[in-house]
Amino acid sequence: MKPLSLGAMSHSLWQGELLHICIAEQAGVEMEELETANLIANVGIEGDRYSIAKGYYSYKPHADRQVTLIEFETLDALRRDHKIDLAPIESRRNLTTRGVPLNHLVGRHFRVGDVVLYGGRLNVPCKYLEELLDKPVFAPLINRSGLNCRIIEGGTIRRGDRIVPID
Repeated sequence: MKPLSLGAMSHSLWQGELLHICIAEQAGVEMEELETANLIANVGIEGDRYSIAKGYYSYKPHADRQVTLIEFETLDALRRDHKIDLAPIESRRNLTTRGVPLNHLVGRHFRVGDVVLYGGRLNVPCKYLEELLDKPVFAPLINRSGLNCRIIEGGTIRRGDRIVPID
């Protein structure tokens, strides 16, 4: 029997789930939760502020800001360790995942349903989020603020979609 390569083994190490999809029409407005969303390759999520250059950081465009993710486990840790309730819609991230090691996806491709994303860089928490929410989230989110991604292959995603590594 041929031994599994490291690449083949990585496919079986984890599988996650998409719990929430959120967008906002422009910077500072309340996020809207969706059941499904259309992700457009090299652009962003249809209707989201960053796909139409109306986000808080749109003046500094970056390919890896097309879609942002955060782990539900991080939101649980905020509640447990810091007594801060941060709902997925309040995180200002587009996708909330469960069972996905986002920090390990920097420089890697992965699937959310049929869509292919590339984990470009870790999201850095900002004081803007803290000010917008009036919650002390900046320090607790350092190194856990999520993942900024670019959309490689677009399509429709749905709550409950599987998330799996590709490479």
